[in-house]
Amino acid sequence: MTAALALAAALSATAACAPSGAGSGGDGPSLSLVGFAVPKAGNNAVQQAFAGTEEGAGVTWRESYGASGDQSRAVVSGLDADYVHFSVTPDVTRLVDAGLIDQTWDDGPNKGVVTDSVVVLVVREGNPKDIRGWDDLARHDVGVVTPNPGSSGAARWNILGAWQHVIAQGGSEAEAEEFLASVLANVEAFPGSGRDATQAFQSGTGDVLISYENEAILARQSGEPIEYVVPSDTLLIENPAAVLKDADPAAQAFLDFVLSPQGQAAYVEKGFRPLRTVDGVKLTEVDGAMDPAHPFPEVETLSTIDDDLGGWDAVNRKFFDETDGIITRLQAAAGLQS
Repeated sequence: MTAALALAAALSATAACAPSGAGSGGDGPSLSLVGFAVPKAGNNAVQQAFAGTEEGAGVTWRESYGASGDQSRAVVSGLDADYVHFSVTPDVTRLVDAGLIDQTWDDGPNKGVVTDSVVVLVVREGNPKDIRGWDDLARHDVGVVTPNPGSSGAARWNILGAWQHVIAQGGSEAEAEEFLASVLANVEAFPGSGRDATQAFQSGTGDVLISYENEAILARQSGEPIEYVVPSDTLLIENPAAVLKDADPAAQAFLDFVLSPQGQAAYVEKGFRPLRTVDGVKLTEVDGAMDPAHPFPEVETLSTIDDDLGGWDAVNRKFFDETDGIITRLQAAAGLQS
């Protein structure tokens, strides 16, 4: 999608989105939040909690949600934003390169990350295809739904989780490519965002949806008849946020609150795992989790972008380069649009 089209789409999404009810007193600043689609419910919960603080009293919100890469490009093209919450770090660094966000945005112990989750496999109620882990996605009788990594940050986490499954088991890169080719051959829907992928699955497409744990929990909270499997090896999802240079000071106060135990607890209620860098987060039962009393099962082998894949710069060059990225090539071979 071109920058102009991304801006037009984002402006349309903003126009269609009513201001959040958080802090709806009208006597405080109005902040613009631009984000990727998946954490909207979590952000709204944190906004409500923030409204009960001295810094958040009276704050109102204008929001725009969509595919992470599209939203990032739209801000560069002129979409108004005080606070951005994207799926992957490069979507924030695009704004740093454009001079819109300070280069020190990720200097804290959280490295710019505000929400954590893990890649999971969402299945139909009762798990009729008996999906137990990544290997089942390559079976001939399994239809897969996952978003498009060309526009969706969620898609990049998803597909890298599948790649890292092979590597974490001691497999070679050639074996990982072969496995990914088999998974992509089973893709029945390839929407533009993580939220669109969830909606496609909910409408009846496919047998398994590669998704975020928090997205699966939110769907179950909304009454969707689905289950999800946390693989024994998966990828830690780390979503960044930042305040723009010309933002109202209340945006920084909101980010500070997001990184507090109270802010993280609000995200937990919507299915996000608390940040490992924030102490004192109160863990309660989480409605919608497969086991509400123990909502976040420990993952036997939990890989990260920085520790296991060399960081986002290396990942984007190796996997998502527009001409010779591994996943770009495999996607084209599978006949899936870029």
